[in-house]
Amino acid sequence: MDNVDLDVLRRLAQWRREGHRAVLGTVTRTWGSAPRPVGAMVAVREDGAIAGSVSGGCIEDDLADKARSGAWPADVPSVVRYGISGEEATRFGLPCGGTLELVLEPVAGHSGLDELLAKLEDGRRVLRRLDLASGRATLEPARDAADTVALGDGELVATHGPSWRLLIIGAGQMSQYLAQMAQALDYEVIVCDPREEYSEGWNVPGTRLVATMPDDTVTELRPDRHTAVVALTHDPKLDDLALMEALKSEAFYVGAIGSRANQRKRRERLLDFDLTADDLARLHGPVGLRIGARTPSEIAVAILAHMTAERYGYHKLEFEPSPYRAARGPL
Repeated sequence: MDNVDLDVLRRLAQWRREGHRAVLGTVTRTWGSAPRPVGAMVAVREDGAIAGSVSGGCIEDDLADKARSGAWPADVPSVVRYGISGEEATRFGLPCGGTLELVLEPVAGHSGLDELLAKLEDGRRVLRRLDLASGRATLEPARDAADTVALGDGELVATHGPSWRLLIIGAGQMSQYLAQMAQALDYEVIVCDPREEYSEGWNVPGTRLVATMPDDTVTELRPDRHTAVVALTHDPKLDDLALMEALKSEAFYVGAIGSRANQRKRRERLLDFDLTADDLARLHGPVGLRIGARTPSEIAVAILAHMTAERYGYHKLEFEPSPYRAARGPL
């Protein structure tokens, strides 16, 4: 789930408090090209107001027209498809051959919307099961990091909540920018800094601050392929402790701030520990894309852009290789 879809749920809850009727639409399948991915959400109020998006706008317009005309789904969820024929695909603004399948769910008390939002606001991942026959939803903890949207056996099963994690070593100014921007990209953000002079000034709502030593923090976190670790303290005693453990984990991105000269020294130090050349090849240092960033906020943009590229597999095409096959960044 991304922040756009979380905003849809928040808007739905507000409409419900104001006494409006509304329908929640969730993309459950796509065929061919599709404007939004499976799991994307749209909310439609009885007067045609729209929150969220599942297409370029034409499907939303059709849903709004049906809402205003009173052509609501029944009191239980229904499954609809748009763009089955080429004519429909053109009418609804879908790419050539594109088809979208939606579950349209009239939102009611048994939808569990308030409980779901409370869990999401607390940073938890939730598996929601929607019974298509009754419209009743049940919630349970999500057991793994994989996002699930599955329609079948009379129910819609969908995962909600952050599936990507970012561990930042250091609670300085740059870390604050990086944390805020990462939250906008739907990362769960954990910040580690055992230095009281930095941790006492940390104030980024929605993040989790820990004061344990970085190597212990990484070990406890057990980074998986949905986890990034970025060291930003400029203190080798802290950054290197985190990198020692992170480079041996499954983290999809491990980076450290510092000049090229400092990065060479860091690699020499890390080789003295239980790390191999292949482990060091995973270290992005200097961290971030090479975009000429200078200010803390610009460097945060460069880091998140690089993390995004790594997530989607664009690193092999876009970046200049180093002797350790790491991308070169701004600092």
